[in-house]
Amino acid sequence: PVAQLVGMREFFGRPFDVTPDVLIPRPETELLVEAALDAIDGRPHPAVLDLGTGSGAIAVSIAAERPDARVWALDRSPAALEVAQRNANKLLDARRPGGPLHWLQSDWYAALDPALAFDTIVSNPPYIAQHDPHLAQGDLRFEPRGALTDDADGLSAIRTIVAGAGAYLKPGGTLWIEHGYDQAEAVRALLVSRGFIAVESLADLAAIERTTGGRRPG
Repeated sequence: PVAQLVGMREFFGRPFDVTPDVLIPRPETELLVEAALDAIDGRPHPAVLDLGTGSGAIAVSIAAERPDARVWALDRSPAALEVAQRNANKLLDARRPGGPLHWLQSDWYAALDPALAFDTIVSNPPYIAQHDPHLAQGDLRFEPRGALTDDADGLSAIRTIVAGAGAYLKPGGTLWIEHGYDQAEAVRALLVSRGFIAVESLADLAAIERTTGGRRPG
């Protein structure tokens, strides 16, 4: 992929370092950042969690757009966290009011302090089913498999994220997830089944629903 050859891909107007250890940031993921920014609009010093941060594109973009936000970003890959921290150091003001980002090596919520509570949780998890032919095509062949597929039906990581989010969201907090082109209905159903309200899906520029979210009551 060109982004790996040049070691960079622009995302949300900023140049992010990329390596073979991270997913190459995609334009459609900017929709997830916009949803998160809308969700925390008007909330002073919001706390934000990015699950499976990869290159840090989502977490760093939110932190840059909202300098007062306190941002936690986790990934199970130490190599990915290294890239994400490099991007944060390059792109963020060290004196930002929200302070430095909090980095954590964790398999989803496993290593997260249970006392933490967030205004919004965002994630672009692996959502391609294990036998999807797209995994053997184009740039996907060169990206970390664990960032692309859950080696199951494409929804297992999303189920884990939705199931655990309630314990980490403030009342009225939101969860936003990027998913596959044909998964919006299933993700909405998962959110509703876990008691989320105001559940909605957002369409990208190609009119495909790629991001779905909901709010914890309160």
